[in-house]
Amino acid sequence: MEARFLSGQFLLAMPGIGDPRFERSVIVICAHDDSGAMGICLHQALDEFSTADLMRQLDIEPADTISDPVLMGGPVEPERGFVLHTADWGGEDTRHVANRFALTTTRDVLAAIAAGKGPRQHLCALGYAGWGPGQLDDELARHGWFSTPGSEALIWQTPPAQRWEKAFRLSGIEPAMLSASAGRA
Repeated sequence: MEARFLSGQFLLAMPGIGDPRFERSVIVICAHDDSGAMGICLHQALDEFSTADLMRQLDIEPADTISDPVLMGGPVEPERGFVLHTADWGGEDTRHVANRFALTTTRDVLAAIAAGKGPRQHLCALGYAGWGPGQLDDELARHGWFSTPGSEALIWQTPPAQRWEKAFRLSGIEPAMLSASAGRA
C-alpha cells in the first residue's frame, strides 16, 4: 500500500467544511485505494438506540452489560450495520485495517459479543461515509479535511461527542484556534 492511502487513519472535519452532515466529524478510514474510500463516523451517537437494541432486532439476546450507543456511521446505506472492533477477533466478513483494528459487517460478531466471546473492544454503527475514485484525494486538497494517524484510545476510551476536539489536541492543534476559511500564502 502506498503512503498516500489513509486506511487506518482518521479524518477530522475542519470548521466550515460546507456539509452539515460532516460538521465536527471524526471518521476512521477503513479502506482507501485507487477505487475509492470508506470510513465510519465516530462522533455522533444515535439517540435512544443502543447496541443491545440492535442485537434484539437481530434476535440476539444481549448481555446485561451491553448498553453502548450505536453511532451514525455515515450517510451512505444508513440501514447497514458495521462493527468496528479490536483486531483480537475475526469472523465471516472481518476486514483488518492497517494492523490497528478490524471491521465486521456480519451478525456473527454481535452474537460473539453477546456471548462474551467477541472482540475486547467494539462499537456499532449504521451507515458509512464513502468516496468514489479520487474523490477523497480531491477533498483533502481543498479546505475541509485534516488527516491524522490519531489514537486507538480515541475510539475506545473517548465519548463520541468529545472525539473531534480530542483528536485535534492529540495532533497538537487547539480546536478553538481553527478558522472556518482557508488562507493563502
